[in-house]
Amino acid sequence: MTLDTIATSLRTAEANSTPIAPIRDQITSAADAYAIQDINTEARLAAGGRLVGRKIGLTNPAVQAQLGVDQPDYGMLFADMDLPHNGELTWNEGAQWKAEAELAFVMGRELTNPDCTMAEAMRAVEYVVPAIEIVGSRIANWDIRFVDTVADNASSAFFTLGASARKLTDANLLDCRMEMRSGAEVVSQGSGRACLGSPLNALVWLARVMADVGRPLGEGDVVLSGALGPMVAAERGAGFVASIEGFGETAIRFGE
Repeated sequence: MTLDTIATSLRTAEANSTPIAPIRDQITSAADAYAIQDINTEARLAAGGRLVGRKIGLTNPAVQAQLGVDQPDYGMLFADMDLPHNGELTWNEGAQWKAEAELAFVMGRELTNPDCTMAEAMRAVEYVVPAIEIVGSRIANWDIRFVDTVADNASSAFFTLGASARKLTDANLLDCRMEMRSGAEVVSQGSGRACLGSPLNALVWLARVMADVGRPLGEGDVVLSGALGPMVAAERGAGFVASIEGFGETAIRFGE
C-alpha cells in the first residue's frame, strides 16, 4: 500500500467517523508517517483549509515509554479546529474524542532558525493562554504506536483557548497547577513540569523541527504545548473545565 493510499484512508476515516485498523505494519519509519501527515496537510490546504498553528504530542515521559519512543511528535492546527471558549461540540460517536488540558502559546514573531534558542523562543511568545485540546484517533480503539499517531496528524481534532491571556513574565509555567473537572468531579491534574520539564522546552523543540521541515512557526500561530495531565475520554453530554493556576480557565461541552 502506498503512502498516498494510506493518507487517503485516514482522510476517509475522519470524514466518515469510521476508524480504521492500525497502519504501522504498512510503513517502515517515522519519516513515512510524517510524509503521510504532510500529504494530508497539503490536501486540506488545497481544499481551502488554513493553517493556524501546531500541536505537540507525547510530551510526557510515561506516554513516550508506553509507545516506545524518546521524543515528542507534532501535528497541524487548522482554523476550522478552533472552538469558542465554553462552546458546544456536536457529539460524534465514531470520533473517539478525548480531552486534555494544556498551555497554548500565541506567537508574536516567527521562528525560522533550525537552531532556535530558548531566548529566541521566549521573545517570540506574545501570550500564554489555557487550552483544552480535543484529540481523536482515526485508528480503531486507540490502538496506536508512534507512527500511527504521527501519520494521523498526531491524533488531533479540535482545540479551545481560554479568554485570559498572560505574558510569560506574569505567571509561572513550571509550577502552575492544572485541574480539569467534569461537573463536580476532578478528572485530571498536573502541572507545567509534566510537559517536557517545561512547556518552553516543548516550544523550542517544535520551533527547531518546524524550521527544519520547512513549515516554520509564524506570527499569530497557536502552539499547543502538550498535556499537563492525563487525557480523559469524552462522553455524550459531558462538559470539561480546565483551570490552570495563574492563567485562568477554559471550557468545552459535548452535545447530546
